[in-house]
Amino acid sequence: MLKPITALVFAAALIALASESPEVDWPVYGGDQGGTKYSRLTDVNPSNVSRLKAAWEWKTGEKALPAHGTRPGNFQTTPLMIDNVLYFSTPYNRVVALNADTGAELWSFDPKAYEDGQPPNGTGFVHRGVAAWRDGAAGNKLRIFMNSRYRLFCLDAATGQVVDSFGAHGIVDLSEGLVWAINRTHYTNTSPPVVYKDLIILGNGVGDRLVYRNDPPGDIRAFHARTGKQVWAFHTIPQPGEFGNDTWQADSWSFTGHTNAWPPMTLDAERGLVYVPLGTPSNDFFGGRRPGANLFAEALVCLDANTGVRRWHYQIVHHGLWDYDNPSPPNLVTIRPDGARRQVDAVVQLTKQGFAFVFDRTTGRPVWPIEERPVPSSDVEGEHAWPTQPFPTRPPAFSEQGTTLDDAFDLTPELKAAAQEELKKYRLGPLFTPPSLRGTVQRPGLIGGANWGGAAFDVKSGVLFFKTSNQANIARVGKPDRSSANPRASEVDADITRIGETNAEFMDGLPLLKPPYGHLVALDLNRGTIKWRVPFGDMPSLRLHPALKDVKLPAVLGVPGAPGVLATAAGLVFAGGGDAALHAVDAATGAEVWHAPLTRRANGTPMTYRSRAGRQFVVIATGGGEDAALVAFAISAPGS
Repeated sequence: MLKPITALVFAAALIALASESPEVDWPVYGGDQGGTKYSRLTDVNPSNVSRLKAAWEWKTGEKALPAHGTRPGNFQTTPLMIDNVLYFSTPYNRVVALNADTGAELWSFDPKAYEDGQPPNGTGFVHRGVAAWRDGAAGNKLRIFMNSRYRLFCLDAATGQVVDSFGAHGIVDLSEGLVWAINRTHYTNTSPPVVYKDLIILGNGVGDRLVYRNDPPGDIRAFHARTGKQVWAFHTIPQPGEFGNDTWQADSWSFTGHTNAWPPMTLDAERGLVYVPLGTPSNDFFGGRRPGANLFAEALVCLDANTGVRRWHYQIVHHGLWDYDNPSPPNLVTIRPDGARRQVDAVVQLTKQGFAFVFDRTTGRPVWPIEERPVPSSDVEGEHAWPTQPFPTRPPAFSEQGTTLDDAFDLTPELKAAAQEELKKYRLGPLFTPPSLRGTVQRPGLIGGANWGGAAFDVKSGVLFFKTSNQANIARVGKPDRSSANPRASEVDADITRIGETNAEFMDGLPLLKPPYGHLVALDLNRGTIKWRVPFGDMPSLRLHPALKDVKLPAVLGVPGAPGVLATAAGLVFAGGGDAALHAVDAATGAEVWHAPLTRRANGTPMTYRSRAGRQFVVIATGGGEDAALVAFAISAPGS
């Protein structure tokens, strides 16, 4: 037992610690509404990061369900932390609440999304997060929103039960109220909604290889958070009388789907503006049935969050043919371009093609000039590729672009010669070389460049940090397979479509192009320059390839992967993004200062918080399928 005086001193120390280390939440998917993925916490810093160790682990426990024909996909969530509770989604779209100190499960909610079968998309069952809102009319109770496939759920954060007064007994059917009727099992969601005042704003996902007339459209919609009533809708494929309708020739506006915002959106709450990154129309590799520029496909669109009225837009790819969706949440940043006297509130859109487009977030004017440059034409009959595409003059491209024979895999002269012979079978060319019947080697490939993980922004330095991939794919088109051997034959209604496997490989799994295959990048947005760019991650499976048995390989191969990064005020950048480790690098140089091996691949974007007990945690989702877990790291005691 403590003596009275000792007990008083101990109690005083606890009070002082609590006052010095208040709880610091992570209340929004991107850390804040602007998606900066930045934390002001410095408890974990370069002097002690070497003591960062796994503190707890929570497993999803999800399994394949043969009765429904389903299997869980990669675990890609980024949790929220509010009032010492973590809230997140699982691959099967369950919503789970955990104690932020211990990882103990408090409750879980199962929407039974698997009852509608496997989602018809390339990612399968994945989901990246939930959204939170406080109901001022109900004693400021916290509500959790989950957009699971074609349903929007409102949950009581204290119990995990649906809020009966929302929608139809806690559920809104998102397949209703679109610009046309859809097959609702083809409508998916993988990213959390945006919350603005009493509005829940969301887009949707559609499987890339779903190609038929009137497949699901990408309408952006807002629902009242208390009632579930639809408040407004923005048609991403403009209908007659709407701006941009004339960019869809041959009446293609009446039947072309997709053009959807599947990544997270971001919000300028003070100005009431929501920023929407839009993707490619149907179908990805052939646009012969949709001649024209196709607004608002592959555009960054700024909407009035109160009304859904378009404030401005910029189309980043015209008449898209490369699956170059705008893949990442736009970052809201404040910068001083070229040492300007006045700060600029800007929005940055990272792209799969390896560019950062930077705009004044209020007016949409480019911060640096953007040039329309000629690009190669299509050699596919019936295709009219757009003759020019936008190229930012600054910042420079942050990923390798286009392909020549000099880019061939080159770790030995023999392998280089073999890779070059394989490359000669395909169409090669610069960025925006269109898909072809013989197959075009497209770089960046389908995952970029940048992807859904997006970037983290250091508000002090004006530097943007992100993970990129250097992985080519084969963009081939042809007549679709309508035979009984194709299980998706009934989902294709097109004369020409994307066909075959897309990986650019040879010799049973070697990449056709040389490493490294992934980088971490730091962009100085005050100067419009690359501050540093370093190879990141590794590919153990590639090292084991029989053709590389006696080959001296680079120390860092780099690894492709879509997840994002986390930046902190301590000068650290945390990243997973493809390999089986969590890494911390020096924000000033990109040099690795710490890493922890994981038993599973890192598939989520990390987040951080300080719990009620005064301890900073870094949390990341790992693994997938039947082996997936959320892992929390914290500083261990000296000597432990």
